[in-house]
Amino acid sequence: MTNSFPKGFLWGGAVAANQVEGAWNEDGKGPSTADVATAGSREVPREYTDGVQPGRFYPSHEAVDFYHRYREDIALFAEMGFRAFRTSVNWSRIFPNGDEAEPNAAGLDFYDRLVDELLAHDIRPVLTLSHYEVPYGLVERYGSWRDRRMVEFFARYSESVLARLGDRVDHWLTFNEINAITLFPFVPAGLRFAEGENRDAVIYQAAHHQLLASARAVELARQYSPGSQVGMMMLYPTTYAQTCHPQDALERVQMMRPHWLFPEVQVHGRYPSWAEAFLRGKGVTLDLQPGDAELLARGTVDYIGISYYMSVVASHQDGGEISHGNIAGGFRNPYLAESDWGWQIDPLGLRLALNELNDRYHKPIFVVENGLGAYDELTADGRVHDPYRSEYLAAHLRQIHAAMTEDGVEVMGFTPWGCLDCVSMSTGQMSKRYGLIYVDRDDAGQGSLRRIRKDSFEWYREVIATGGASVLKD
Repeated sequence: MTNSFPKGFLWGGAVAANQVEGAWNEDGKGPSTADVATAGSREVPREYTDGVQPGRFYPSHEAVDFYHRYREDIALFAEMGFRAFRTSVNWSRIFPNGDEAEPNAAGLDFYDRLVDELLAHDIRPVLTLSHYEVPYGLVERYGSWRDRRMVEFFARYSESVLARLGDRVDHWLTFNEINAITLFPFVPAGLRFAEGENRDAVIYQAAHHQLLASARAVELARQYSPGSQVGMMMLYPTTYAQTCHPQDALERVQMMRPHWLFPEVQVHGRYPSWAEAFLRGKGVTLDLQPGDAELLARGTVDYIGISYYMSVVASHQDGGEISHGNIAGGFRNPYLAESDWGWQIDPLGLRLALNELNDRYHKPIFVVENGLGAYDELTADGRVHDPYRSEYLAAHLRQIHAAMTEDGVEVMGFTPWGCLDCVSMSTGQMSKRYGLIYVDRDDAGQGSLRRIRKDSFEWYREVIATGGASVLKD
């Protein structure tokens, strides 16, 4: 067993445009679905309003002002030794309403500068084309992804981005956590439902349109970014059967099928043999048009990107304690500790996830999100002492290394989530912090926005400098 990670391992960090950039209506940008999400908390869910209603969107509209401060932040990433930085392109910054014929030049210019700044610091951009935002105009006019015309709108947007940046970006992701459409459909897909409507029918038809759009984006990347690698990206909820009862084992399979459906299509280029019966059980018959199957077959991905934060428990019977913190549902696992927000901490579950994906799909895997949302305290010495975060990340890195060296899984890299403190997607808070860099900003949108290196910043710098050896010797 080696005492470090491979030389070409992509160490870095990850954020999303709508959670860090701010400047939500500057330089021609239009409103997106992320811009109509109010602040919430662990106890109070976020609301998604009908259009932008003034005064309800702190701190997300300003976020941490990455749009104006990206050079300062990238310098800090370089100081940590980043070799990769995952972020997203905000669709409504390029096409403000989503259906324009021509892109917004100022939006493309921003990402052009961002990519150049990263490359100037020897940091590879890993760009996600759609990360939990849709131009709000497409929601209003077309019902978002329930309309097949969205495939062409997304292709037009993707082509504009790929044509502009494709010569300098060699890692792309099409949709962030594409399977999350089955869990909370407005956030990743802008879906709203009429009373009495079959939600599953809408969700899975919209998912089909996203799968077609992903395939189109892969084709366009082959044209405009030859030599680059294009991945799919999914939220991976490692799932355990609650007991050895056979029905619990079957329940585990049934809980995982809404998640497995997406890599099945994006890796293999076709719906799996069980898809028709699975969808029929939900009252869903997909509207499949001529040419859809061929497009899916052509637009397969090169690698699988995953986010991994927690595992879940499946049971065929009631009686367990519901895990309210776990966004993928399921029962609470009594063997695991929980984060401040009730997310169960399970490093070994990441090794299991990597093995399961490797066994099923035989593609390289990129861990593009993993991290601990916690309350951080800025102490009198002007520091944030966060050993809990370093310990969390170290435990997960050890499991990644074990999957690589003991199980033969090919893992491309590790970009922990929120390397820079950002607005939480799930709660809209700043106080749910993931970052290695503290940002002076509170839940009311107040603060200087000053960047402060946390103790975990120094810890991660040593991890990267030693190729992971500092973690593996602990």
